[in-house]
Formats: sequence, C-alpha cells, structure tokens
Amino acid sequence: MEELCVVGKPIPKLDAVDKATGRALYIHDIRIPGMLYGKILYSKYPHARIAHIDVSKAKKLPGVRAVLTAQDIPPFKFGFYKDNTPLKGGKVRSYRDEVAAVAAIDPDIAQEALDLIQVHYEALPAVFDPEEAMKEGAPLVHEENRSNILKLPWKMHFGDVEEARRKAKYVVEDRLRVTWVTHCCMATSGCIAMFDASQNLTVYSNTQIPSLAQRDYLEALEAMGLKGKRVRIIKACIGGAFGSKLDTYPYEYIAILLAHATGKPVRIVFDRKEEFVATSGRQPAIIDISQGCDENGRLLFRDVRMILDNGAYTSWGATTPSVMMMPISSLYRVPNVRYEAICVYTNNTYSQAMRGYGNPQATFAIESSMDRLAQEMGMDRVEFRLLNANGPGEVTPQGFRITTCGLKECIEEVRRRLDWGGPKEKGEGVGIACLIHVGGGARVYKSDGCGTIMKMDDFGKVDVFTGATDMGQGADTVIAQVVAEELGVRIEDVKVIHTDTDVCPWDVGAHASRTTFVACNSALGAARKIKERLLELASRQMGEPPEMLSIKDGEVFCKDAPEKRLEIGKILRKAHFSQGGQMLMADFFYDPANENLDKSFRGNLSMTYTFGAHGVRVKVDEETGKVKVLKYVAAHDVGRAINPLLLEGQVYGGALMGIGYALTEQLILEKGEVMNPNFRDYKILTAKDAVPIETYIVETMDKDGPFGAKGIGEPGCVPTAPAIANAIWDAVGVRLRELPMTPERVLAAIKEKRANSG
Repeated sequence: MEELCVVGKPIPKLDAVDKATGRALYIHDIRIPGMLYGKILYSKYPHARIAHIDVSKAKKLPGVRAVLTAQDIPPFKFGFYKDNTPLKGGKVRSYRDEVAAVAAIDPDIAQEALDLIQVHYEALPAVFDPEEAMKEGAPLVHEENRSNILKLPWKMHFGDVEEARRKAKYVVEDRLRVTWVTHCCMATSGCIAMFDASQNLTVYSNTQIPSLAQRDYLEALEAMGLKGKRVRIIKACIGGAFGSKLDTYPYEYIAILLAHATGKPVRIVFDRKEEFVATSGRQPAIIDISQGCDENGRLLFRDVRMILDNGAYTSWGATTPSVMMMPISSLYRVPNVRYEAICVYTNNTYSQAMRGYGNPQATFAIESSMDRLAQEMGMDRVEFRLLNANGPGEVTPQGFRITTCGLKECIEEVRRRLDWGGPKEKGEGVGIACLIHVGGGARVYKSDGCGTIMKMDDFGKVDVFTGATDMGQGADTVIAQVVAEELGVRIEDVKVIHTDTDVCPWDVGAHASRTTFVACNSALGAARKIKERLLELASRQMGEPPEMLSIKDGEVFCKDAPEKRLEIGKILRKAHFSQGGQMLMADFFYDPANENLDKSFRGNLSMTYTFGAHGVRVKVDEETGKVKVLKYVAAHDVGRAINPLLLEGQVYGGALMGIGYALTEQLILEKGEVMNPNFRDYKILTAKDAVPIETYIVETMDKDGPFGAKGIGEPGCVPTAPAIANAIWDAVGVRLRELPMTPERVLAAIKEKRANSG
C-alpha cells in the first residue's frame, strides 16, 4: 500500500482544543441582543380532544411577549407523511404534543406563563401496542386515515422462499423484540430563530441536515405568507447527534413562529427531561424470522416479518424498514429472501433515525437466528459464518454490487483474538455477530451529493467550504487530511468551514455513514482542480512541464531533479502580481453513481459496502443474571483508514452504545408516558462501565473511495447486541430474544431452563 504523508495518520481532531478549552460555541452558548426565551406547553394526555384553551393570564404576565396556540398560527404540516403540526389543535395524540408556546424576556417568566395556561381536555381511548393498534375497532390515532397502519407496507421478495424451505435440511424460527432507546446526546436540542428587517430568516441550529432544514423552513415561511424570503442556517457546534437531528422538529417551527410574532430573536433550548420526552429515539420492533440451510450448512432462505411502532406521527423512523432490507437481503449469501414490514400508528412518542438506522434491529434478529441454525445442524458458529460469508464481486439478491469485502478476514481475526474454542470458566461464553452497512453513500433522496468550494490564498493556505456536517465524528479533520494530501500542504494549512448555508454549498446531510466517502470525494474533486492550476503556474515559473512536477510539504519540485523547487506561496504571489493577476478557486459537486431503489426495492443503494465482525467474551452470574463483558473485539473492513485514531474512536463509541442497547438501555413508556426521562433512571453506560475493546482494521482499498476509504460512522453499534446474546447462550445455554437483556430477564431465562430440565 502506498505510503502517504497525511492520509492514514492518527491526527487528533482539529476542533479538539477548542472543545477541551471551552472555546467551542454550542447552541447553549449563543446570545443575540434582544433575544427572548421560548417555552413549550406539552399535553397532559396521550390522546384527548382539546375542549378549550385559556391563555389570558399568561398574556398579562409582565415580561411575556407572545403566547401562541394552534389558532394563532397558519395551518401547515410537516414530516415524512405531512401528518405533524407545530402546535396541536383539535386533539392531542401523545404526551409530547405541543399545545401552546410562549416567548418572554427570561426563562423563568416563560415557565411561569406556561403554568398560567389552562387547557381543558376530553380524554379519548388510546392505544400503545402496535399489534393492538392493528386490530379492528382500535382507537384511531389519525381518523382521516381510517386505519392505524401506514399506507405503504414494505414488501421485498427475491427467489422462491417456500420452495427453498421445503428443500432445507435445517430450519429455525424465532420471534424477537427490540425496544425504544434514545440518543443521549450530551448537548440537548435547541435553536435560535430571528428575522431581519426584510423578513428574511436566520436560524442558529445544531441540525445535522442544514440544506434540508433550509428547504423545510422555506416551506414554513411560504405558509406564513413570506414566500420568496431567504433562509440562512448557522450551525452551532453539535454536542452529539447520532440521528437525533436528522429531521426538523416542532420546537424549531415554534421558535420561528414566536420570532415572527414578536419581531425578536427567540431561543428554545431543551432541558434534559424535554430531550428525553420531546425528541425521537430508535424504533421498537416485533420481528418474526425463519432461516434454513442445506445439509452442508449453506443458507437457502431467509423469511422476515416485522411490526414497527411508528408512534403518533411519521418521522424518519418510518423509513427504517427500507434500511432493514439491506442486512436481511445481503448479509451473507442467501439466494431466497422474503421480507415484509408494517409501521403502525400508536399514541406513543414517534420514532426517528438513530445510529445504524434500523440495521441494529434487523441484525439482532439475523445473527441470533444464525447462531441457532448453526446450533441446530451441529456446526461451529464461526465456521458457519465463514461458509456463508459475502465476498468481493458478488451481486446480492437486492442488487447490491459488492466491490471490496473483507468480511472473512474480520471473522478470522475475531476468532483469533477471542481464543475461540479455547478454555472457558464456568459461566463464561463467547459470541460473534457480523454486519453489512452502506459505506459509499446511500441514495435515499434523488441526490446523494455534496458540494465543495475551495480557495488557496497567496501564502498557500487553503479554505475548504463544504456542505458536509461535522457533528463530533471528525468530518472536518478527514476532509482536511484528504485535501492536504492531494495538494501537498500541511494539515495546519487547511481550514474547513461547514457552519453557514450562506457560504457553504449544498449537501444532503450527515447520515448513512456517507460523509467520509461523499464529502471527501467532493473535496478531492475541488483539490484536483486547484492542483492542476497550481502546477500550470509553477510550470511557467520553473520551466518544466506540469506532468514533471509534484508537490510536498508546501513546495513544488521537479520529479527528476528534486533540488529544483519553489514554495507554493512564492509561486502564487508571483502569479498574482506578475502574471496578470491569478486567484486559485475551484468548486466541485460529487454525486455518487449509486441508485435509488426501484418499486421492488432493488438497486445498488451504495457505491461500496462496509463489513465487519464483532466478538465478545462474557461472564454470566447464574445467581443474579448479571452479564459482565470480559473482552470485546471489533474488526471492520474500512477500505482505507483516513485517520486510524478517529476511526478507532468511532468503533469504541459505537460498541459502547451497542452494549447499552444490548444490556441496559430502555426508554420506559407507561401508557405513552416516558417514566425515566433522566440519566439517573435511563441506564446509559458511563465511563466506569467501559469494557476492554480491541479494534482491528481490515484495509481493502476500495476503488471508488477517497484514497480507498469507506464510511464507518454507524457500523460500530450494529452487531453488538446479537454478539452478546450469542455469548450468553454459549455461557449458560439460554437464548435471550428481547432487548435489553437485563439481569432480571437473564435470570428468568435461567430459572425457566432449570425448571424445564427438571
């Protein structure tokens, strides 16, 4: 592999010092002169008619500048199915429904005003279980739909599953359940909305989709009678996202409406309870899966049916069935696949994208079933996976074209590092699970592109204006590394700007582990244009043809006479002052040649696919059911590691998030109400819960990736839960089919096994 100067080096994140020293500005730190503080009144019922709202006392409170209800705002809807509104009129459909909002000169007055608002409700029958919501006669969440089932079921059918089932020597069937979990970003959600004298809107936000949010806000302005006005998004530093900021939320529209009503900037920032209650987490699912193989262990079919809790409104959680198709159709070589998913309205909170975006739920079912199938036929679980593992050059039943694939290497490395088959103490077990994920963009929209504008000044310093969003994953650092490598400059000579839609180009947003692949390819395109012009200028000054010149460490030199060299700054200043004026600027828009899925859900969704295997060694206390992770191994095919330090950080964070999903985390809903809206009662892992994690990088040098790289942001959390479930089975012989696998559930399974063995 070619040794590079900047790419492949473990360079610390460029914003690390600012974050460590407190210089980074989060939404909580931003203050605008004359700013007001917004607060939201939420529903007291999961399902009820709003009989009457009295806001008269709130309006009279000194310091209050505006009080809004649904009657005070123009009618407009948003969301994936346009079924949500900023403020609810007529009825509420969940406890998180926004009933009224106020703006006041300080937060305490705003809260006092909320307390003065009187709302009279008429309670309605509610439904909280998706299976109950599907039944005839169930309370309708949206009466106009005449059913709680979302309009379009997701159906995918490749091959002949029934014929394959008849031919299979071994078949296993299971029902598994995964529950609500939430993102637990350290910084809560928030925004500041303000209008200028011409009624153009500026929003300070911690969104991860600035270009898409800009479009959504323009639609809102049109509904407000402000068609043709401008929208500017200024991104604050994002203190965690993981998919939580992939959509526009009611609070953002409410801030805009309050700012318009008052003529003042309005700030709405959630407290921790609001973050739990009024943002959307990972979607729960009931999963029925069956798989079969022949007498030699080769997979013949996979049959999956899912029921998903959509909640009261439709956000990106309703699109997770499309992503679940990826592992269901394409994790391992399986020729016959059938999949059907149904999303169901309930009076629960609604679901949103979360790291892995449906893949962790589907992979929990697939990999738990894979273990059972290996057990059924008496084959070693690692050998079973190796036999069926994907390889380079394959085309999966869904039409995914696999270019590079290091899955077998990942499995082998996990086996070696876990000492698979070695001695184990009583209560110890080992488990493994694999993954596939998009690694080269994911064409969810018509465009999967990202724009870059680049300029190099007279001193060889480079400014990169990118549409990509850095939300803590280090996007600005890897973009700077790619640009520095291509232009032959130091990384400290590259500045990446990604915070303002007025100066940064369009991008579809930070999701689908696409940023390294798409944004870096975009930056490379612009850098190559700059490099070509720079070498042309150097050629005139050095008397050498451009193809004989190269750049390194900020100097242009002759390949066959390296002592003949000039500093980039000197070349540019001379060109600027002596060659008729020159300015090096370039732009590039990269839109990968991946495909939207067709009506049968076929298509090459991504330019390349990331693979990996995670293995875990656990110790199960058979008297308490407590599971202790003794060792964790994560091996990933990453194409090429642009920055091994940041890559390992992504895997560490993903694995710990996955362990929480597996063992401790659950958003507890009691008849639609969140009962644990804080870090005391919601059992997120802390630093004290960190486990020994070993990472292993498999570099397959993908032909389409920037310097060979694939995306790696989400895969770290995908196979964790099934790897742990499989290790628990190996340790004590019980199969856990519901998340989280708490000590109570593990102990109950152990007791049931003992009772059955009699």
